[in-house]
Amino acid sequence: MRHFINPRSLFKIQGVLLLLIVAITFIFLLQILLGEGFYEKYMAVPAEVMTEWNHLRVGNFQDISWIEIFTLFTPALLHGGPEHLIGNMIFLWIFAALAVELLGSRVMLFTFFFTAITGNIVHIALNPESLNPLLGASGAVMGFEGLYLAIAVRWHLPDPHIWPMSRAIAPSRLAMVGIIGLIYDFMNYTSGVTGIAYGAHFGGFIGGLIIGSFFVKMPRVALPR
Repeated sequence: MRHFINPRSLFKIQGVLLLLIVAITFIFLLQILLGEGFYEKYMAVPAEVMTEWNHLRVGNFQDISWIEIFTLFTPALLHGGPEHLIGNMIFLWIFAALAVELLGSRVMLFTFFFTAITGNIVHIALNPESLNPLLGASGAVMGFEGLYLAIAVRWHLPDPHIWPMSRAIAPSRLAMVGIIGLIYDFMNYTSGVTGIAYGAHFGGFIGGLIIGSFFVKMPRVALPR
């Protein structure tokens, strides 16, 4: 039997996450309507970010372009096409909704911001001279996968049921999604496959692991191992 949930209850629990997804979708519509001139300065260009980092490192605050510093986060709000947006929002919904249910909306928002930044930092560190702009929320999505893996290892979690799926699945099976994705990314990265920000995936996943391993308390619905 398919499990149904009251939309009012869904919004009460997941309202913050739903608003985040709506906001990202709205920004994408603005990208389409207003063109590249609207959002190009908010994409992260590794070589340009490294230039600003070098200014910061030597204390040359006068020549810093702060918008380049802000691009350590802003690419997470942008997407390169409908498929890019839809794919990221589906996986963001799955793993971020679980983060809300287990840890609350504040932890979910912090994880989104933190792992978006750690993902972009690692991507830039791996491609410091690249002029290819970076955009997309995949680093944060991988961050939630890393977060879920960490807490699933630390504690016994209830079988997650993610609306609109018809039944719950074992936490270990869901956690494997992140591991498999990371292995796939690593294989493609070492094989020289281009066109995907593998560094953002690695950095986001690591950021999520850090949050889940060291900074969150055991969820009320979990049991100690």
